[in-house]
Amino acid sequence: MTKKQRALAAVETLKARYPDAICSLQYERPYELLISTRLSAQCTDARVNIVTKDLFAKYRSLEDFANAELAEVEEIVRPCGFYKVKSKDIIDMCRMLLDVYGGVLPDTVEELTRLPGIGRKTANLIVGDIYGKPAVVTDTHCIRICGRIGLTEGKDPKKVEMQLWEILPPEESSDFCHRLVLFGRDVCKARSPECEACPMQVCKKVGVPVKKK
Repeated sequence: MTKKQRALAAVETLKARYPDAICSLQYERPYELLISTRLSAQCTDARVNIVTKDLFAKYRSLEDFANAELAEVEEIVRPCGFYKVKSKDIIDMCRMLLDVYGGVLPDTVEELTRLPGIGRKTANLIVGDIYGKPAVVTDTHCIRICGRIGLTEGKDPKKVEMQLWEILPPEESSDFCHRLVLFGRDVCKARSPECEACPMQVCKKVGVPVKKK
């Protein structure tokens, strides 16, 4: 079985298990997803959703964020960790969106990564979820699971992204990454993967040791 065949098998299995591939971050406006993803670094999506409920209620527009007092934003996002740098990035990115992009999120990874605090993972998420374009979001779940089932090698996010671009069907790439997050939380966990209950059984087929309890 080639890597492309293995990838397609994984895509179809996860599609059957998780027919609704949606982002777990809650948002109404495109820029809110950008902010939520910035806050999610080293923080759970569940906690981010709790924090952004208050954050988005207080700041209702890009202009509100651009003119926000740093200390006030810091106080709200403190539970997400690294709140000082995250707060500064949020205000700066909103200012740049207004000043450079007329308040509209760019639709390419290259332009999005020009924004303060935005890396390729976040940029790909925006490209996929907001603009419906092919996108590969190499978060920790993606890197871990794709390595385990033999689709990729290494843990460098950009290198893993480039490897996945070569084997994933472009039209399935974004949804596949969302499903990997769900699968990583349910079954293929970082510390105690439920290998014997794995619906893919791909690890066994490619010779990856399966953990037994």
